[in-house]
Amino acid sequence: MEAYKSSSDVLFILLGAIMVLAMHAGFAFLEVGTVRKKNQVNALVKILTDFAVSTLAYFFIGYGVAYGVHFFTGADTLLEKSGYELTKFFFLLTFAAAIPAIISGGIAERARFQPQLAATFLIVGFVYPFFEGIAWNQAFGIQAWLKATFGAEFHDFAGSIVVHAMGGWIALPAVLLLGARHGRYSRTGAISAHPPSSIPFLALGAWILIVGWFGFNVMSAQTLDKVSGLVALNSLMAMVGGTLAALAAGRNDPGFVHNGPLAGLVSVCAGSDLMHPLGALVVGGVAGALFVVMFTLTQNRWKIDDVLGVWPLHGLCGTWGGLAAGIFGSHALGGLGGVAFMSQLVMTLIAIAVAVVGGGVVYGALKAFVGLRLDQEEEYNGADLSIHRITSTPEREPNW
Repeated sequence: MEAYKSSSDVLFILLGAIMVLAMHAGFAFLEVGTVRKKNQVNALVKILTDFAVSTLAYFFIGYGVAYGVHFFTGADTLLEKSGYELTKFFFLLTFAAAIPAIISGGIAERARFQPQLAATFLIVGFVYPFFEGIAWNQAFGIQAWLKATFGAEFHDFAGSIVVHAMGGWIALPAVLLLGARHGRYSRTGAISAHPPSSIPFLALGAWILIVGWFGFNVMSAQTLDKVSGLVALNSLMAMVGGTLAALAAGRNDPGFVHNGPLAGLVSVCAGSDLMHPLGALVVGGVAGALFVVMFTLTQNRWKIDDVLGVWPLHGLCGTWGGLAAGIFGSHALGGLGGVAFMSQLVMTLIAIAVAVVGGGVVYGALKAFVGLRLDQEEEYNGADLSIHRITSTPEREPNW
């Protein structure tokens, strides 16, 4: 029976890893549909190569930083418990690799390729796993201190804070250091819209992410005996709440409508195993409206050129999700309890500090030593031609 349980757990978490791996196609097509046509190839290439670099960084460095586990032993040792630790690594790698995939959308259309790959290696190898170890592996005794002080540890079941808020807040200094795309904001105060190149691709990316997210959340149980249908239903309700709130707040704008469910799913990750489904609906609805309001504010009022709105979507909605777990996870609001709002608040602030400082150091150093940005002519021609020497469609190619 023990061997049967081990092999069942391996299959369970492997299916989760595959579903989250598929989400990276969602990240890719969400970016492809949002950026201008001359940057579509670059979006596709970035997501795939970032994943490859993330795998090496997490395998050789990051997983050890977070969990103290390495794989430099014989294959016979690695196969213990049907190789469960290997599939667990694969599953958690797909979470880690989401960080550069999130950042990619914020810095799209003007970032150089090789410096971003270097940033990916440093972030996935050091910055992200540093906080991951604190939140999910008791590093530095912070969780124990929170429990002793506030009565409960910080709770983040599937990564509202650990993955999404970290990704969004790391992206913010990168976006600020890069500056806006040329022509986005004029000296007279006018704003060039730079509309999405393909709503169908944007929608396809959103749908792939939505479907994969049920692996992201449900399979965060990590073993079959801990699986919970509550997580699945709460994810569904938050997704629906985010969609309808973004539809209303965004006045039927298709870009907002397709990012609304993602905002809801980002926000419910932390407390999806604790909340009542009605609580998850409210949490997702707040996130959907929050994304629309803050995306509009950052783009139009503050003139922060975050192309896909990754700071509002992942940074702010993830932050809201971490705090919401401490509110709607409580018995008073129909949740299962075992959470403390102050623990959620303190760890969320620690996450933001680690992300902003880590992202600022990584991207600041790269900007100082090698440069982050395409020159103006390369940006005008587009990252596809400037970096990859090909466009996504043949219109600009010779007619053979």
